[in-house]
Amino acid sequence: MLILRLAIFVASLVVVVQSHVPNIWEAKPFHHMLSLVQPDPVVLNYHRGPLLKGNVTVHINWYGNFTPIHRSIIVDFIQSLGSIPHSRHHPSPFSWWRITARYRGGPRTLTVGNQTLDNTYSLGKSLKTSHLLALASKNSPPTTRSNANAIHVLLTSADVAVDGFCMSRCGTHGSGRVAKRRIAFAWVGNPVTQCPGECAWPFHQPVYGPQTPPLVPPNGDVGVDGMLISLATVLAGAVTNPFGNGYYQGSVTAPLEAVSACAGIFGKGAYPGYTGNVLVDNVTGASYNALGLHGRKFLLPAMWDPVTSTCKTLV
Repeated sequence: MLILRLAIFVASLVVVVQSHVPNIWEAKPFHHMLSLVQPDPVVLNYHRGPLLKGNVTVHINWYGNFTPIHRSIIVDFIQSLGSIPHSRHHPSPFSWWRITARYRGGPRTLTVGNQTLDNTYSLGKSLKTSHLLALASKNSPPTTRSNANAIHVLLTSADVAVDGFCMSRCGTHGSGRVAKRRIAFAWVGNPVTQCPGECAWPFHQPVYGPQTPPLVPPNGDVGVDGMLISLATVLAGAVTNPFGNGYYQGSVTAPLEAVSACAGIFGKGAYPGYTGNVLVDNVTGASYNALGLHGRKFLLPAMWDPVTSTCKTLV
C-alpha cells in the first residue's frame, strides 16, 4: 500500500503500513512521509489472494457526533462512486472508481448498506485498535452469499481519540474474523480538531514541509473533506488488497496500495506541497477534481492504473 518519490511523500497524507493487530493496514499522516524515500517505479504486483469484486456493499457505523450534513456529504460520496454521472463532460467519482475495474476481477460497484448511529459513544471517546473491528462490524448482517462481499466502515467524529490517530495514522483498512467469518473493514477519523495539518492536507496548512496556502474544501468542511481523501484511499485498498495478499508493492508489512502508492497527487504537475492542477469553483473558490451526485464536488487522489502502470489523475 505505499511507495513514492520524495516529492509525493512530502506532500502526501496517506501511506499504508500493516500493524501487528489482525491484518490492519494504516493510512499514515503527513509527517511520516518525510523519511520515506523510495525512487523505484510504482508497480503493484498481484499476490494471488481474493479480492472484493462485483457488487460491494459498504456498511457504515457513525461513531460519535456526526451532523446530518456530515453524513449526507459522506454518503453522497460513496454513492457517487457507484453511480454513472448524468453528464460525461465533467470528471466524476464514478470515473475515478472505474480504475479499480482494471484490476483483476473486473468492475466493482459500491452501494451503501446498513447504517448505524452510535452517538452515545458506546465504548467511550478513547478507542483502542482492538475496538475498530468490533465497532465496524456492529452493523454486520447475517452471512449470506449476497452480503459477504462487503466493507464494514467505522467513522469516528472529531471528539473521538483512537490509538495512533494523527501520530501514526489517519485511517485504516484490514480484515478480521467475526462469528467465524472473515470480513473486510475500514476506519477513518475526523481530524479537524486533533490534527488538520496531518490528516486534512491540502485543506489545512501542513505541520511540516513546504508551506503552500491551503485549498478551500469543496464541501466547506476541512474535517469531512479531509476524511473523504482518507476514505477514498482505504476503500480502494480494501477492494484491491482486502486480506493482505492482493495488489501491493513492497513488503507485506509496509506495502503500497492502489491510492497510497500515489499519495499527494491530485492533478497533473504535482510536486512537494503542491497538489497539481485541479479545478476551482468560480463562486466559492473551492478546489475539486470530481463532480458527484446532487452537485457535490470532491477532491480525489490519484490511483495507480494497472494497465498503464502510472498514477492516474482525473484532471
